[in-house]
Amino acid sequence: MRAARPSQRKPAREQVTLEFSNNAQLAALGGAHQKNYVRLEQKLGVRVATRGNLVALEGSPDARERAAAVLRALYARLEAGEDIGTAEVDAEIRFASQEAPKADGDFGVPSVKTAAGRTVRARSPAQSAYLDLMRTHPLVFGVGPAGTGKTYLAAAFGAHLLYERRVERLILSRPALEAGERLGFLPGDLREKIDPYLRPLYDALFETIGDSCTRLMESGVIEVAPLAFMRGRTLSRAFVILDEAQNCTSAQMKMFLTRLGEDSRMVVTGDASQSDLPGGRAEGLNEALSLLSHVDGVAVAHFSEKDVVRHALVTRIVRAYSEAESSEGLPQRYRK
Repeated sequence: MRAARPSQRKPAREQVTLEFSNNAQLAALGGAHQKNYVRLEQKLGVRVATRGNLVALEGSPDARERAAAVLRALYARLEAGEDIGTAEVDAEIRFASQEAPKADGDFGVPSVKTAAGRTVRARSPAQSAYLDLMRTHPLVFGVGPAGTGKTYLAAAFGAHLLYERRVERLILSRPALEAGERLGFLPGDLREKIDPYLRPLYDALFETIGDSCTRLMESGVIEVAPLAFMRGRTLSRAFVILDEAQNCTSAQMKMFLTRLGEDSRMVVTGDASQSDLPGGRAEGLNEALSLLSHVDGVAVAHFSEKDVVRHALVTRIVRAYSEAESSEGLPQRYRK
């Protein structure tokens, strides 16, 4: 007869319990069908359990600490009157993954107010650094892959300066260059011909400013124009954005940068891997970065696939292309 084995109990997993004062906001913290908690479990490998106004977190010490920081930051957003969803959960997870965690309540910093009732917050450490650079430098380059918020945040910061009356005009420009397609003859007047090229800038403006954007554009406070229209101008007391700078030639880039006038600031955004210039070389952007990155008053914000804030699949797509290009896994005809 075999001796009975002593019962082997699994050690209880350590947990941390958070207490929140407002049950109504705690329900909003979890979201519909607890989707925000599910997102937290998937991203950080913790287990979330709720009871009354308590939230218990199980997992490794590091994961628990980060999850707790995320929940406190999200709760602070709710107290400030903001809505939260999975995008905000992902943003706070990115911040909590920094080596130096933020202090309690210091959520999504920095932020900019773009209009009455509208606030835009950074969603990654790189975006946070980008906003800081725009605050402290008259010329900032935002360089990195698609979907990292380069243009959106630049438009938001420009709207913020306009809202605070620190600039008199907001000017956005981009090269009117066909992205590989042959568009042929476009019907309509001049504005109707160039509007398709400038639509991404319009989208960013309307999302950050809202209904007043149309009125500001009609009055000339906000101007959206092709790069060719910038020649010969002096842009004073303005916030100026050059988008899709990877499609600028060296001459165009020099022309645009020298438009900077008194009390003005400028942001140049681009992705050197997506140039539509002949040969696929972002000559204007790369030359400017090489010549100006160490010039006083100029700053460069670098983004990577980790900073993509669009659909999660976009991050994986950008990473796959980057890995293939770095390992020369793409045929020569596909590489820039």
